[in-house]
Amino acid sequence: MTTNEAAAPTVPAPVRRINLMDRAPDFYEAMFALDKAAARGLDPVVRELVRVRVSQLNGCAFCVDKHSHAALAEGITQQKLIGVTVWRETPFFTARERAALALAEAVTELGPHGVADDVYDEAAKLFDEDEMPRLVAMCVTMNAWNRIGVTCRLSPAARK
Repeated sequence: MTTNEAAAPTVPAPVRRINLMDRAPDFYEAMFALDKAAARGLDPVVRELVRVRVSQLNGCAFCVDKHSHAALAEGITQQKLIGVTVWRETPFFTARERAALALAEAVTELGPHGVADDVYDEAAKLFDEDEMPRLVAMCVTMNAWNRIGVTCRLSPAARK
């Protein structure tokens, strides 16, 4: 990067359409409660990897930024975090993380036949009877958050 690139102004974020937290606070509180319930008992590393991957697939800049920083705070390495977009081609992920990422992708990109049995079965094999419903719930909840973020045009604040 040249000195000119470092000093160049950034492109402004898209204008926010609506602030649901202000306009529908009861709904936002319900979403926070849903998120908290989904996360309960789920491995924090798996939780943040799922949140990041689902947000990448949905194009939610706000959530990618927020959960990438949360992932780093949970001890996920920068290399692993960068590798989330190409997780199948990297050696950085455990079998459980791979199964969670595959399920997250399948739930996010529902095809004409829903979530494939092999994807679901692999996750169910690696996550116990208490974790598996939380993993599914996190995939669903993150997709809901992303639809809010994308529809309302939430943008992350610039970090220094």
